[in-house]
Amino acid sequence: MKQCIAAFALVIAGVTAAPAAPPAVVDIALAGSPVQGGTLLGTAPDGTIELRFDGQPVPVDADGRFLIAFDRDAGPQARLSARLADGRTLDRLLAIAPRAWRIEQVNAPLRPIRNSEAFLALRKPELEQIAAARKKVTDAQGWRQRFIWPRTGRISGLFGSQRVYQGQPGAYHGGVDIAGAVGEQVVAPADGVVILAADHPFTLEGNLLMIDHGHGLNSAFLHLSRIDVIPGQHVVQGQRIGAIGATGRATGPHLHWGMKWQDARIDPLLLATPISAD
Repeated sequence: MKQCIAAFALVIAGVTAAPAAPPAVVDIALAGSPVQGGTLLGTAPDGTIELRFDGQPVPVDADGRFLIAFDRDAGPQARLSARLADGRTLDRLLAIAPRAWRIEQVNAPLRPIRNSEAFLALRKPELEQIAAARKKVTDAQGWRQRFIWPRTGRISGLFGSQRVYQGQPGAYHGGVDIAGAVGEQVVAPADGVVILAADHPFTLEGNLLMIDHGHGLNSAFLHLSRIDVIPGQHVVQGQRIGAIGATGRATGPHLHWGMKWQDARIDPLLLATPISAD
């Protein structure tokens, strides 16, 4: 009753209460361009309590920074949604640019996949180790850094390239190949935590090393002749982690560098300073 009298008195005096200020306009900030195989760094607005990318949760640091990425075969659009503490939601519809992958037509039949009982008996535990490694969550912050090349040299294989055998597509190349000689050092492209250091050569990958860079981003280094780090070890950008080799299924010595963000296979070439390719 007293409040009503006070409000009436203000009206009589020619004074009206100011309307409540509308909520401040906020948005999700993104750096970079959405493209197949690429990544984006972003900043969520203050008060963000949940961020989702095409429905899957995205971790957000205390300062609002986050990372998202696009698979090699990502569709034309993706949705980024933020839920704020005041109940508001923000939606960003991202248009994903397609890329022209290097496709090679081969006039020969596709070789059958190796599926003998002996091969599958070896392969199953290897795949289980790789999957378990990618599920590990660490405190790594390398995802914030500008990546360097783990080895500089001629690029002998491009991410996303694919052979089509008499109209039947084979698996695309899931990383970047860098030519080199056996024993040449390989360094960490960014800070991280070792999540897998194979204690024996895998059937396909050979001596395999995997490093988590945080926020679901990880690197895999294949065909190594030597691994110089151990599981759980923190590494810093530029630190020696192993050496080039030709172990596993490799036609010659080289480094295969593959990267994933969560389930998306991405192109290392877009994260590090470009070097010449074949």
